[in-house]
Amino acid sequence: MTAPGAGTPTDAPTGLVARSATGLLRVWNEAGVLEPADVHVADRCGDLAGEPDEQARLALALLVRAARGGSTCLDPAAVPAAALELATPEPVSWLRALRQSPLCGPGLPMRVDGGLLYLDRYWQEETQVCSDLLAREAGPPPAVDLARARAAAERLIPLGDDPEASEVQRSATVNAALRWTTVLAGGPGTGKTTTVAKLLAVLADQPGRPPRVALAAPTGKAAARLTEAATAEIATMSEDDHRRVGAPTASTLHRLLGYRPGSRTRFRHDRDNRLPHDVVVVDEASMVSLTMMARLLEALRPDARLVLVGDPDQLASVEAGAVLADLVAGLRARHRDDPGGSVVQLRRVWRFGGAIADLAQAVREADADTALAILAGGDEHVAFGETGVRQDVVAAAAGIAAAAERGDGEAALLAMESHRLVCGHRSGPDGVTDWTRRITGWLAEDAGLVADGDWYVGRPLLITQNDYTIGLFNGDTGVVVRAADGSLRAVFRRDGDLVDFAPSRLAAVQTVHAMTVHRSQGSQFVRVTVALPTLESPLLTRELLYTGLTRARELVRVIGSPEQVRAAIATPAARATGLRDRLVRT
Repeated sequence: MTAPGAGTPTDAPTGLVARSATGLLRVWNEAGVLEPADVHVADRCGDLAGEPDEQARLALALLVRAARGGSTCLDPAAVPAAALELATPEPVSWLRALRQSPLCGPGLPMRVDGGLLYLDRYWQEETQVCSDLLAREAGPPPAVDLARARAAAERLIPLGDDPEASEVQRSATVNAALRWTTVLAGGPGTGKTTTVAKLLAVLADQPGRPPRVALAAPTGKAAARLTEAATAEIATMSEDDHRRVGAPTASTLHRLLGYRPGSRTRFRHDRDNRLPHDVVVVDEASMVSLTMMARLLEALRPDARLVLVGDPDQLASVEAGAVLADLVAGLRARHRDDPGGSVVQLRRVWRFGGAIADLAQAVREADADTALAILAGGDEHVAFGETGVRQDVVAAAAGIAAAAERGDGEAALLAMESHRLVCGHRSGPDGVTDWTRRITGWLAEDAGLVADGDWYVGRPLLITQNDYTIGLFNGDTGVVVRAADGSLRAVFRRDGDLVDFAPSRLAAVQTVHAMTVHRSQGSQFVRVTVALPTLESPLLTRELLYTGLTRARELVRVIGSPEQVRAAIATPAARATGLRDRLVRT
């Protein structure tokens, strides 16, 4: 996740050439490494700064390209493979020259830090995240009645059928109580939410007033799932523990921090207006970008516990950074001699086992032979190929339409979770657009479900941009239902409750018969179909396959060839970041 490359843009190059491109920028643009937008940014900044050196402009263009692919920095010695036959500046002299460039320095577009090159914004955010985390570690630890915490953990977590795994959960809760920052890592079904609920009960059992708790997640869907899972777990506790913990409700990180209309990166809560909470738990932390992590850390009180929960093997955030993976690796290395370090890894799978868990483990461990054997093994929970996908798609759509027609928004949203087809790309072969076209035809032919205008009963919805005015965020899903008065309403789930809007109030929305794997993060579906990208796609990676298949609760179907599966498992996603090494060396 932290390879020193230039990053992989989210879709294949367009092949377009900027008319204004000259010199090195034109050569690299024509070679398909740079996009016109990369060239325009570099030329515009170069003109404003009075930088005539085309090698400096090339560096800025490559940084912009890297950021599009999710990287926060660039190692000049590891330029894109496609550019190896181009005229590449010698890395050491290139960096030496860049340090003197009017494009590089405090307040300027670029920064040189050691042997890495950064866009200034990401350099500032990465150094801030590192310094804020280490400052939290450097202060006095929380005051805890350790004996009482251990007793509460033993009461709340019986040893059960797997004493070793239960002991890990007990240790995790006590360890998190003793630290200001804890990373709780683990794959699907490993008991992360259970451990979080037990931690809240352990903290609530301490002397003094109960802690003020905030639960949050990057998306509305993930926040709703966290609320439901935490509520269900708290309901199993004793009456006294239940009363002390209460009924915390999760929100999106945007809502927690207090979004400001018109600003994508600044919030009402910041270093001058801290969050009031004593404990902040963030689920699905692999989806949190570097920018959002910086905003969260600056809004936390120094004496507030932070618990980051997630799966570091999943895809990183859509925006730049690989924060959770960097924190797991960096903090673990920093505390290698501390058995009670700030990173706790949960490995025992409780929610589901069998073939899905075995397949996920094989992919995570880069064992292609075992993965293919499981896919071809005929297990009822795993399928390989297109057989059955049409039936699943039509059955799910029919269930959604029937519930929506009778005005049952809750049932319609649940029907949306019965099956989901996920893809690597938005466009191109086997992308969302391609599969949506196919599915639209299947629904018309098999179920008579034909779109009647832009808005129709049973239309599954996906929000594609944050809409702060009505509190819907990129990635939220909903459905159009018929209200009691015959009108159409768009129903979504927010913070555990249903909300509905007139369709005319929704701005950035699309029909969701299929979605990218990235957008599926934070969600779970009964049955999932993963359509792998082509062999030539830069998105055919281990993380994409792992993330897609772990969305499934009961069945996962993989569409692709054995060669595609092998290529995905053999290709870890490469994002260039410096946070992991910065945490270790600072």
